[in-house]
Amino acid sequence: MKYYIIVGEASGDLHASHLMSELKNRDTNAEFRFFGGDLMAAVGGTLVKHYRDLAYMGFVPVLLHLRTIFRNMDFCKKDILLWKPDVVILVDYPGFNLNIAKYVKAKTSIPVFYYISPKIWAWKEYRIRNIKRDVAELFSILPFEVPFYENKHGYPIHYVGNPTADEIREFMETYKESFEGFCTANNLRHDRKIIALLAGSRKQEIKDNLPAMLKASSRYADKYQFVVAGAPSISPDYYEKFILDKQVSIVYNKTYALLANAHAALVTSGTATLETALFGVPQVVCYETPIPKVIAFLRKHLIKVRFISLVNLIANREIVTELVADTFTVDNISNELGKILDDGKSRNDMLNGYKEVRHRLGDTKAPDNAAAIMIDILKK
Repeated sequence: MKYYIIVGEASGDLHASHLMSELKNRDTNAEFRFFGGDLMAAVGGTLVKHYRDLAYMGFVPVLLHLRTIFRNMDFCKKDILLWKPDVVILVDYPGFNLNIAKYVKAKTSIPVFYYISPKIWAWKEYRIRNIKRDVAELFSILPFEVPFYENKHGYPIHYVGNPTADEIREFMETYKESFEGFCTANNLRHDRKIIALLAGSRKQEIKDNLPAMLKASSRYADKYQFVVAGAPSISPDYYEKFILDKQVSIVYNKTYALLANAHAALVTSGTATLETALFGVPQVVCYETPIPKVIAFLRKHLIKVRFISLVNLIANREIVTELVADTFTVDNISNELGKILDDGKSRNDMLNGYKEVRHRLGDTKAPDNAAAIMIDILKK
């Protein structure tokens, strides 16, 4: 069968590459054509456009590149019509992908599958109308999305497991490095436990969150060492502007190894909160926002989602402390960090909560499960 796959960022490239591998395992005649990245290209098929040509984040960058975005959309639509795939598989990236889904549904009989469903429970819930109309099958990697789509909106979906949980399980099965070995390889001290600082992957996130993280953690500098998880796209020079003469280290492309050796962490909200939990590292979630008092009011009175971290969303209760908007202060970060450094109630309660999260995610391999369901549906 012919599979046309569209992703718009690095995480989508990773998840789609695993899905493609499993589709190939189950369909020896699989052909792929895709908007994607290097990992997908390594699996095989035709890379039509790289996600680097698509990934514009934020209002101003999108506004400045509107002509390019529309040109890419038009090209993608024409390319799908010419290639005539058996299915179009969309991966996250809803701004672009829902537009493609609408076109494919209106102009063709090609089914649209959505792998890694749009997070409309967090914002733009009105998009459920488009999804119901244009998407034939929706595949979720977050268990709490099932009642959201099925009970609230009457739209059946497939929960296939969580690829982040899969990747961490696979990493831990092969990772054999000792704490001493990790410290030696990264010029860290052997006699101090590590507090990991995961301040985000974009410059604005790092600028907003890292300075407060550094100030808060510095109060424990007599007992611990601090290590920043360097984002691949950010140069060391950018981090140095915030670190200056502080005794803080940076490791690049070793976030999983860092978490495997960390005692605690300060984490900016996102997938990193779930990764930190699955490694069993107690954490404080820190997310600075503009006009914090206004955001605090909106969260209390208008925003429907109770939490910002995947850990708490999956558990549907507060397992990790979230310091957002008006609660994001150096003192609060420092105090909450202090509660999880020693083997007391706060640390133990959090570690027990992590077990609940793992249980809810399950141990099904997401790409294996999704590929099996997709092929079964297409054959029918």
